[in-house]
Amino acid sequence: MRKFGMKRAIVGAAIAALALNAPAAHAASATGTATAKILRQITLTNTSALQYATIISGATASTVAVSTSGAATCGAGLTCTGTTTAANFDIQGTNNAVVLVGGDASVTLNGSLGGTMTSTLTYSASSVTLTAGPGTTGGSFQVGGTLSVGANQASGDYSGTFNVTANYQ
Repeated sequence: MRKFGMKRAIVGAAIAALALNAPAAHAASATGTATAKILRQITLTNTSALQYATIISGATASTVAVSTSGAATCGAGLTCTGTTTAANFDIQGTNNAVVLVGGDASVTLNGSLGGTMTSTLTYSASSVTLTAGPGTTGGSFQVGGTLSVGANQASGDYSGTFNVTANYQ
């Protein structure tokens, strides 16, 4: 038995030695690539308010519209005087990046002496491509709206806030 066991050990060692010296079958290797794109954080700044001017209400309800370029249309039965402006928002970020813009569809204005009015909002663009300028990279968009003025609307100073967003595409 001892002879048989010894032969078996020698044969096993020979097979193991051959296996270690044999080339690896179908072995392959490859390299991978890791990438990253870094964008500057977006800053969004309101530089002018949506201003409907001074409105003298009438006996019937009507509207005052301010376009995204700031032009006003005073509805029937109303008298509008003074300055009108669209709200303006400046965006800063990474040059040549596309930024999607949007926000609230309407805003409620509350009167200082009571009363409320609602304005639907209009955005000048749904996206802005940021461009390089002197010392800065950015773009802008404007917000106009149509204000619903009630018949004999309560007097007072009216104001309300609305939210806008800017996100990289």
